[in-house]
Amino acid sequence: MRIHNGGPGQSLNEIVLFPFDDHSLPFQHGVQLQLLGHSTPCGRTKVVLGLGPEGAPDSVRVVYYGAVRQVGDEYWMWYLGQGPDETWFERVCFAKSRDGYHWERPNLGLVEYHGSRNNNLVDLYQGQRHVQSCVVFYEPDDPDPARRFKMAYQTREYQSRFAVAYSADGLTWQPSPNNPVGSWLEMSGGMRRDDCYYLTGQGGAHAGGIRQLVTYVSYDFEHWSQASAMGLRRSNLPPRPVPFGGNAGEQVHLGASLWNRGNVVLGFYGMWHGHPSNDRRLLTMDLGLAVSNDGLHYREPGPDFPIVSAAEDGWDVPPRGHTAVHFPALVQGQGFENIGDETLFWYAPWPEQDSDGVRVATWTRDRLGYFQPFTSRRVGAGESHVVSAPIDLEDGAARVSLNLTGVGDHSQVRVEVLDEQFNPLPGYTREACQPLREAGLRQAVTWQDRDVVVMTGGPVRLRVLFEGLRLEDTRLYAAYLEAAQG
Repeated sequence: MRIHNGGPGQSLNEIVLFPFDDHSLPFQHGVQLQLLGHSTPCGRTKVVLGLGPEGAPDSVRVVYYGAVRQVGDEYWMWYLGQGPDETWFERVCFAKSRDGYHWERPNLGLVEYHGSRNNNLVDLYQGQRHVQSCVVFYEPDDPDPARRFKMAYQTREYQSRFAVAYSADGLTWQPSPNNPVGSWLEMSGGMRRDDCYYLTGQGGAHAGGIRQLVTYVSYDFEHWSQASAMGLRRSNLPPRPVPFGGNAGEQVHLGASLWNRGNVVLGFYGMWHGHPSNDRRLLTMDLGLAVSNDGLHYREPGPDFPIVSAAEDGWDVPPRGHTAVHFPALVQGQGFENIGDETLFWYAPWPEQDSDGVRVATWTRDRLGYFQPFTSRRVGAGESHVVSAPIDLEDGAARVSLNLTGVGDHSQVRVEVLDEQFNPLPGYTREACQPLREAGLRQAVTWQDRDVVVMTGGPVRLRVLFEGLRLEDTRLYAAYLEAAQG
């Protein structure tokens, strides 16, 4: 399947239509978008990986400028740690989990630290180089087993120009002989899409020299574009930032953590609120939501909306041996996963000296925002609906399902299939659709005796219609098209 939403147009086995992706769901009538920020009943997010034991290489700082990737039935985390008697010297550490909440530090035995190899340090330069940020990619089908794991990282050795390394097991790394392979970049996210690697962070040689989201690309992980694509900036918002390294004003910190959902890329970025005085100690930083369809240009579906709010995070209790003197701020590494019925995202407090470890924000699966219908003098009862961009089923078939709540005896949802010119297709009309009256994460849509949409000679569109006496109770979080046999 292919969706014509302004993205690269790759063939997909699944298309996800999120309400906040207005390129995939561009036509809207009588609905309003509501984003859902992460929150907890107690006001404090769960710390899932705290400081290491006394004397460990991560006993002073745990810095989540790293990544979480699924490897088999486990989740692996690469993060940065600092031990005692060190000043701003961080090494890559490793942890793993089966549920995203409970993490263990394996005794890897690879790197000697303070006279012992009993630690969780990965072998990158035998721990002899400071690593400031890193993003890990996992590709189990790489024809070269030694390159199944790939890392882009930033180190002082190359004046913060980024380098790459490769590994067969994700633990012992071989740096590229061509390092450094890229420009100055503080990175926080990466993905592979259409055989192209995307690496996002703050950097690039763009005018102004302020913090802004940029992306570099490569087709072999070894040769990267010298020029970067400008993805998102906030310098047009007051207070305006001070050019070339200033801390005041609205900026984008360390790019974004990326979640490639095929037809849309979700990014959680650092929403830097610099104090007008330019005093770095007074800045605050939430995490905002940005979306992209081409992986290069990002937009905020809800401007200034904190998808994870620092003020509500409650991280102000200082870790062992430190006193928190900074205002609340958060940072993101690379890490999104749908695990069971939940969406998980890992992040950490900032600055690092006040960090108590890596945390996790959670939502019910794929419920980061929703459409809610309404009626007014311009929108009559039963008229609220949304229509997708054209979708090419490529002579195949697709099953349709919805992630929704609030339906029941007095509210329901139907799905109509249209041709590209917005004409209902026979057999897939509003009247033929069985109304959905039960909430769920993936409620199947059927039309009389049909449970798949079959290609009929051209692209199709989906129209989701909201009905009932209490249609305002309905929440549509996502619509899914999954490739199926016709």
